[in-house]
Amino acid sequence: MTHSPGSPAHADEEWHGPVVDTNDALPVLGRQARFEGHVWDIVSDDVDFGGAHAVRDVIIHPGAVAVVALDDDDRVLLIRQYRHAVGGYLFEPPAGLLDASGEDPARTAARELAEEAGFAAGRWHVLLDLFTSPGGSSEAIRVYLARGLEPLPEGRPHTGEAEEAHLPRAWVPLDEARDLVLGGAIASPTAVSGILAAWAAREGGWGSLRPADAPWPTREHLAGTQRVRLPRGVQGS
Repeated sequence: MTHSPGSPAHADEEWHGPVVDTNDALPVLGRQARFEGHVWDIVSDDVDFGGAHAVRDVIIHPGAVAVVALDDDDRVLLIRQYRHAVGGYLFEPPAGLLDASGEDPARTAARELAEEAGFAAGRWHVLLDLFTSPGGSSEAIRVYLARGLEPLPEGRPHTGEAEEAHLPRAWVPLDEARDLVLGGAIASPTAVSGILAAWAAREGGWGSLRPADAPWPTREHLAGTQRVRLPRGVQGS
């Protein structure tokens, strides 16, 4: 027997509140450490779903930032980097982990723009916040928009190794970058979300931008519920 939408069988599955994500963690009755890695850990949480229990494996991630850098001609800066997990080279905005103890995310973003691309920026804004894979990972990323670009006099400091040792740059007009995303040529989550958000923000006269120091309550929530991988030697509250 089928029920039409809005029938009593589905009445409790119609949402009538505001459409906005909320930080409402369900009770965790127990946690078992499964794996401690170089970048993230894996735990198994026994979650109380209102009386029904279920075990959920979670990647505890340090979080990250990314930088959509636009020059005066509205060209977006992308770097070509090898990503071993998917076995290929991806075009991405400069980005980095929030793994430096006590470092403000905006400062991390500026450092990554310098280290991965060799540029500084005079104007910074928050473009968007996102989860990369909330079904199994706590990774939260803040994507910044950087404009007023200036090349560093000494160029990019070659402090990286392995996949970060060689990061060729590409300058792509924002409209063209949007088309590359929609056509499937670019698939990195920070590139997809950042490019589309930058294009939409520009179409709206940049009115959606937030200050570079805008609050990040999601990050605070993750840290407060032991969902952020802290640098080793740093204990959570």
